[in-house]
Amino acid sequence: MNDLSFGVSRGGSKGVLLLHGLTGAPAEMRLLGRRLSRAGFALSAPLLAGHGADQKTLLRSTWRDWLDSARDAYRKLAAQVDEVYVAGICVGGALGLALCAEAPEISGAAVYSMTFEYDGWNMPRWATAAPLIQLVANLPLVRRITFAEPYPYGLKDLRLREMASRADESLIEGATDRMPLGSLYQMYRLGRHVDRIAPEISTPVLIVHADEDDMSHPRNAARLQAGLGGPSEVLRLDDSYHMVHVDRQHALVAQRTATFFGAPVGVRAQAGAPADA
Repeated sequence: MNDLSFGVSRGGSKGVLLLHGLTGAPAEMRLLGRRLSRAGFALSAPLLAGHGADQKTLLRSTWRDWLDSARDAYRKLAAQVDEVYVAGICVGGALGLALCAEAPEISGAAVYSMTFEYDGWNMPRWATAAPLIQLVANLPLVRRITFAEPYPYGLKDLRLREMASRADESLIEGATDRMPLGSLYQMYRLGRHVDRIAPEISTPVLIVHADEDDMSHPRNAARLQAGLGGPSEVLRLDDSYHMVHVDRQHALVAQRTATFFGAPVGVRAQAGAPADA
């Protein structure tokens, strides 16, 4: 399996651990990472365990394996910088919170599109039945069943959406286009873990969620904020779907993240900057 992880060393005192989502890959964090790097942060974007290959490989991993790989990357980054921050999308955000519970010295966290439940406006009804999935999704035969993420793929940006819909073009290197039910089960298990440990988290947390999230209703953000033991802020977006770190308001997400993390050389990722600036 190719290691699709990437990192940027800035020689500075602050670093950000970037954690991709379930079935995703580090490449989906590059746009956000580019802007945070220009704001002066060192970066580490690891490939989570089980990812970067195929559904069978993903199915062999659990949420604890994903956390192990995030933890290893955190320790390596912490040895290089004075302050570590963590930012993640969906499952990546939940893993970042789990790290904060274990390592309260983490200086701050950004959680994009937190998903305790797949209850967005575009999710099939069966996907919203978390208690049922908890009961059956990890059974030997059921766990191998896969499903495709439905159009519009968490993207309000039409250009990105159409790129994601082309079978012959991969929008994110290393990402898989189908999710096994066994991996969905693991996602729900991770969410329950976050529910349990949230009161122990004293790390400041920025929660970013789209009003029109097609996969995860904004009530997920409210649930997270209500459970956290430390300070938190919520940024609600009015022109994005689930993939807020790459969608129409990605520049705003990067700018607010850099500000929340105390950008060491000022925030250069301005909301109005071009995507390739």
